[in-house]
Amino acid sequence: MMRHIGSPTVHLATEPVDMRKSINVLSVLVADHLECNPLSGSLFVFYNNARDKIKILYWDRNGFCLWYKRLEKHRFHIPAYISGDSVELSSEQLSWLLSGLHINEIQGHPALEFSTVM
Repeated sequence: MMRHIGSPTVHLATEPVDMRKSINVLSVLVADHLECNPLSGSLFVFYNNARDKIKILYWDRNGFCLWYKRLEKHRFHIPAYISGDSVELSSEQLSWLLSGLHINEIQGHPALEFSTVM
């Protein structure tokens, strides 16, 4: 189980990655390709070409953790509109992605802003 205090920043890589890559190689990808600090405590999400496997790399106090999910049927719905090396997701969007939902099609109630209370 992934343990995190609060809501960590989540970075989804925009290009598929070979799932044979280990912690060492993925941490170098984070630093060199995504230009992020792999020791930051952020979650770094990678997926394969078939979009049926996901790896999540993160630093936890004194070492790297690597979380892996392989779907036996179906595919993860990785957004097609993303550009750049990575896109930032909310923790909620990551949960939706891992549950098989389309993260760019889900919307909650719109925020309301009032100037007075009746």
